[in-house]
Amino acid sequence: MPPRDGRATLSTVARSAGVSVTTVSKVVNGRPDVGAGTRALVESLLAQHDYIGRRSPAAEGSPATARIEVVLEGDLNAYSTKIIQGVLDAGGEAGIGVAIGTQAGADASRPRGWARDLAAAGRRAVIAVVDEPPSTDRAALSRAHLPLVVIAPLNPQRERVTSVGSTNFAGGMAAAQHLLALGHRRIGYVGGSSRSARDQARMHGYRAALEAAGVPVPDDYQRTGDSRYQDGIAGGAAQLDLPERPTAVFAGSDETAAGVIEAARARGLRVPDDLSVVGFDDTEVARLTSPPLTTVRQPLREMGGVALRTALRLAAGEKLDSHHVELATELIVRGSTAARQVGGGADPATR
Repeated sequence: MPPRDGRATLSTVARSAGVSVTTVSKVVNGRPDVGAGTRALVESLLAQHDYIGRRSPAAEGSPATARIEVVLEGDLNAYSTKIIQGVLDAGGEAGIGVAIGTQAGADASRPRGWARDLAAAGRRAVIAVVDEPPSTDRAALSRAHLPLVVIAPLNPQRERVTSVGSTNFAGGMAAAQHLLALGHRRIGYVGGSSRSARDQARMHGYRAALEAAGVPVPDDYQRTGDSRYQDGIAGGAAQLDLPERPTAVFAGSDETAAGVIEAARARGLRVPDDLSVVGFDDTEVARLTSPPLTTVRQPLREMGGVALRTALRLAAGEKLDSHHVELATELIVRGSTAARQVGGGADPATR
């Protein structure tokens, strides 16, 4: 199916040559791992379709030239690093260069014509690791004919925004079910923003597991913030200072979980003897906490790879079956959770 603007795409050329889009992409980017006969055929068809004329001068003969732009919101951290690694790995496999910027979300300060500049520099699509791409950015990319793929957006069901995420509800449910199986009945939650459908799905999964087990969820046992270390300290402190403190806490991110562990340490509580803690993401933070963190693994590298391949499909003019893809989460059990201890902070009903 030809693109609506009438321009030839990688998919157009690939169909004419009887090869894959990846092979055409390698030729366009000057990769050496294409047979001479295939290269000659593809280059001939690129010229016939006037595709070569649209390549930026910098792209000629330079395999490392970036074709995909990744934009970040905020500072690079353990979470975004794993996603970017997945994008880079998939880009390397496809022979596609990747550039990384950190201006996503700053629509007020975005230079005018930035999307046109990206297209002129040879970018074929944009991958955003942001909570919520500004509407002005989305409109600018659309005008420049640059497809956008968002990784783990706040609201993944937004129409006409292609995104890749994970099974947040199932992950939250798995975390709570793990704590219930260990005998905990007073289980707190310290998570992300109440404005985020992504974070709300994690909390609703936690609540669904507790409600199915007939375990009440007091309002004081639910705290929201920005999924950072300091939010974990603040939320953990608020819950651990309650007259009837939780014996376990599910945190909406590994950073938040690390903050909860610090709040427990500051109060002389031991993890997991006095408090079990579960995180979410399975970043490097989960292996650096003491003890190592039980967490819900979000397949961040795989999400980056899927986003890269999806961006290439959109750039090739292909139609997607769904605008949002969710990859499965998995509970990873480490040393921060243990069976509920009877006595001390134990539930009164089970003493």
